Amino acid sequence: MLDRSAAARDDNKPAKGADVVEAIRELSSRELLPLVQKIDTEAYYPEAVMRAYGRAGGYACHLPGETPPDLVTAINAMAAAGEYCLSTSFCVWCQDALGWYIFASDNERLKVTLGQRVATGDALGGTALSNPMKSFFGIEGMRLRGKRVDGGYVVRGLLPFVSNLGDDHYFGAVFEVEEGGKRNVMAVVPCASEGLTLADNTKFVALDGTRTFAVQMRDVFIPDGLILADPCDDYIKRIRAGFVLLQAGMAFGLIRDCINLMQQVKGPLGHVNKYLDVQPEHVAEQLQAMESAVAKLAATPFETDPGYWRAVIEARLVAGEASVTAAHAAMLHCGARGYVATGAAQRRLREAYFVAIVTPATKQLKKMLADMAH
Repeated sequence: MLDRSAAARDDNKPAKGADVVEAIRELSSRELLPLVQKIDTEAYYPEAVMRAYGRAGGYACHLPGETPPDLVTAINAMAAAGEYCLSTSFCVWCQDALGWYIFASDNERLKVTLGQRVATGDALGGTALSNPMKSFFGIEGMRLRGKRVDGGYVVRGLLPFVSNLGDDHYFGAVFEVEEGGKRNVMAVVPCASEGLTLADNTKFVALDGTRTFAVQMRDVFIPDGLILADPCDDYIKRIRAGFVLLQAGMAFGLIRDCINLMQQVKGPLGHVNKYLDVQPEHVAEQLQAMESAVAKLAATPFETDPGYWRAVIEARLVAGEASVTAAHAAMLHCGARGYVATGAAQRRLREAYFVAIVTPATKQLKKMLADMAH
């Protein structure tokens, strides 16, 4: 079983949730803050910081094991990174999601091999569930196809955007198999697999420092030892709430910094900013309400009641919309000083739209809620 404290020990004492969050915040202030402009403008991937987060215990606390998963600490740790850089916060979510997949599966061998390395940041990786999450809800077709062979599957297909990748990284993926009736299988895929190529041919308005690639798979062999679930329909239902709830960490960190940006200009601009409709106190109040709602939902990530899943979707929708609202308000409060090329406010506004469009995007969440009503 996972030793959650292995990545963050002090005199052999297990790291507590608050200690992990504080360690991530301290690392972010010292190591991440000086890199934020480079990440934003030069597509720099802060790999050393990502690995340091793992050594501080940031990727281990939410993993299912002998004790209940602590998603709240994972969300708060992600938010601590997001207070400085959403790009890095998103990479943390990718890493958290990969560990979540492995430790929520029945593949015990994978948990004690690759799973342990993911939990400590020794192995990094991401999640290719954007396409399946859309496919399961009738938005697009499955992009990966698999065929059973001796000892595993051979998989073909193209995924346009998969993040937190590198030559020695891993990602979770779902592929469709048609033999003996159509079904979906989920597995962990090493980027170093023969027949797999990563193409970096897209430039985004923000989050270019996330190592986001198009993944081409040409008859890539996936051994049985890397299978997470076959078939994976019930497994996806088991992991989906955690997958979605963890994304709240990105929103919370960004919103917290937007509040700070508004507070910072109160002295010089408060006499005119007071006429703006959205004030930092309003945003702070909403943030506190969102944090409480998410914490309550995160306490039972394997809940099977349909009403619970609906509440998760509603909470994720609010987080995305609140991120855009907070960043827009920060931009207006900062004015011209936030509109310069190095201004934090304009970067936060660009980043905020990502929270609203990353899968599950605002439009997909609204579709899911509408489908639930029928």
